[in-house]
Amino acid sequence: MVQGTASNVGKSILVTALCRIFKNDGFTVAPFKAQNMSLNSFVTPDGGEIGRAQAVQAEAAGIAPTVDMNPILLKPEANSRSQVVVRGHPQQSTGAAAYYQLKSQLWPVVTQALDTLRSQYQIVVIEGAGSPAEINLTKDEIVNMRVARYCQAPVLLVGDIDRGGVFASLLGTLGLLNPEDLALVKALVINKFRGDPALFEPGIRFIEEKANLPVAGVIPYFNDISIAQEDSVALEQSASQPTSFQVDIAVIRLPHISNFDDFDPLAKENGIRVRYVNFNKNLEHPDLIILPGSKTTVADLDWLSESGLADGITELYQHGSFVIGVCGGYQMLGRFIDDPEQVESAVLRRPGLGLLPITTTFLPTKETHQVKGEVVSCRGLLAKTRGIRFKGYEIHMGRTESDEEGTAFRLKERSGEPCDVSDGYLDSSGRVLGTYIHGLFRDKKLRRAILSQIAQSKGQRLNFKDNRREDEYDKLADLVSNSLNMELIYTIAGLSKGS
Repeated sequence: MVQGTASNVGKSILVTALCRIFKNDGFTVAPFKAQNMSLNSFVTPDGGEIGRAQAVQAEAAGIAPTVDMNPILLKPEANSRSQVVVRGHPQQSTGAAAYYQLKSQLWPVVTQALDTLRSQYQIVVIEGAGSPAEINLTKDEIVNMRVARYCQAPVLLVGDIDRGGVFASLLGTLGLLNPEDLALVKALVINKFRGDPALFEPGIRFIEEKANLPVAGVIPYFNDISIAQEDSVALEQSASQPTSFQVDIAVIRLPHISNFDDFDPLAKENGIRVRYVNFNKNLEHPDLIILPGSKTTVADLDWLSESGLADGITELYQHGSFVIGVCGGYQMLGRFIDDPEQVESAVLRRPGLGLLPITTTFLPTKETHQVKGEVVSCRGLLAKTRGIRFKGYEIHMGRTESDEEGTAFRLKERSGEPCDVSDGYLDSSGRVLGTYIHGLFRDKKLRRAILSQIAQSKGQRLNFKDNRREDEYDKLADLVSNSLNMELIYTIAGLSKGS
């Protein structure tokens, strides 16, 4: 089990690396996180919704994601509430106090899911959440030491040296654990180290002596390995923007932004700048504006108006900018959002930005599907894309309709079943596109066709480069395995290579 001294110290990325390392060493391995709080989610092949991080970890392990890997997902909403997703399906929306009362009912869900994975795989790499030393949460927690105690998992405790105070955070965390839990911690890991590790040797000796535990390794800080991130805090730590670019893309950083990794593939292309904007004054004059997914569409739409970004987006569209909305962003682009059953808020009808002739009606049933489809439009943004087939996934609680023809995509398969369903809308100008499909930009042909069309509208031509790089998960695995004492890790786990 990988636990940390705080959130965002690198637990998820270390679990991802260990999953690939164990896979490469010949083991069957699966990730597990009992309870995840995230707006970045993914859909399993059977239509269940789990945290995006566990889907990434499963991919690193070379297996399909399942709801057992993340049996409880909390998706924050407005007014300090969260949607509780249990085994892939929404159960209720609740505040913090009510959720704590619910935890006793959820513990059997956690243990059943973990037992299932343990029966199917040789190794299960478990990820904790936040810190195990949050004393006010210890009594009712179901994601950290209680999980470790349940299966007697050896624990690696991770500290982030880049944020400072790593000695205090590691030793302080250990000092706050009760003896039973402390006995489960078998080694420490220092993450995000900058500089020469040899100069840190005195620090390693100090902490090993004080903690009476070995330091399993010092993992260097890196920003050249592309692994999807789960927490939106990663947007604040993104790599520096290119100084030379041909297409400028502004992604609106909504307060409840979800599935922002949809746009990672755009940033990897040569000549493309992708930046996240949450102030109207920073919007500047982008070639493309993207409204991303949102867990709380109406509240984020209100924020757009209050911040001035709604007017800014409309004005830029009128002056030639392209606009794409995905999921919640697609809903915002329409004329109205109706909520007759008050699924999301008490607002029965909310005007949208009016850039698409669509109306969305919120429904109590959430649509979660992996999908396959094709492009059916052939103008504007999609002029170079007709007939391209793609894969992606849907996560939404609304039905969007229009009395005008403008269908962008046609879905041919949903959750493994054949279908013939329209999705998305492209306006008559060809400059505003909306869709419910996450993951569209992961299709290289579709992504590059759209980017080329935007560049062409400026009289420019993009020079795409295909770098034959090694698998990103293997790059991560090599970095981490060379930084950790893997012999110690295997000893702690009671395993050996080839066993």
